[in-house]
Amino acid sequence: MKPLLVLLGTFILSLLIIKFIRNEYAWALAGRISMAVMLFFTASAHFAFSKGMEMMMPAAIPYKKFLVAFTGILEIAGGIGLLLVSTQKMAGICLIIFFLAVLPANIYASLHQVDYQKGSSDGNGPKYLWFRIPLQVLFIAWVYFSAVY
Repeated sequence: MKPLLVLLGTFILSLLIIKFIRNEYAWALAGRISMAVMLFFTASAHFAFSKGMEMMMPAAIPYKKFLVAFTGILEIAGGIGLLLVSTQKMAGICLIIFFLAVLPANIYASLHQVDYQKGSSDGNGPKYLWFRIPLQVLFIAWVYFSAVY
């Protein structure tokens, strides 16, 4: 829920600031800025809650600590890529692939009731998927229409 609030709040703020500066609404630019800010926000969780993020992956997956840090770095790189005109389209394509690639970890975490912030197994559970899967689809559409399209 927090990433969605960051995304929407930053979008509105960006849109208004751009309107004030350029005297026009630059929807795609505001979309890229807000997605970048959201990605920086979610990337911070990879470092602040790394133990809980490791719990989001099945036991059979090796190098969990590395993967958590690596995906956090990918989110930062993706956010930066969205902000640079020369890389925004490629960053958008990579982020769409990234969002698809991490969805199984979110599904696994929900099915195993992982609360990544507490690093415990008393999270929201499968009902969270009713929110998380549409949210992931929103992220993909958001990146597509603000950076790739």
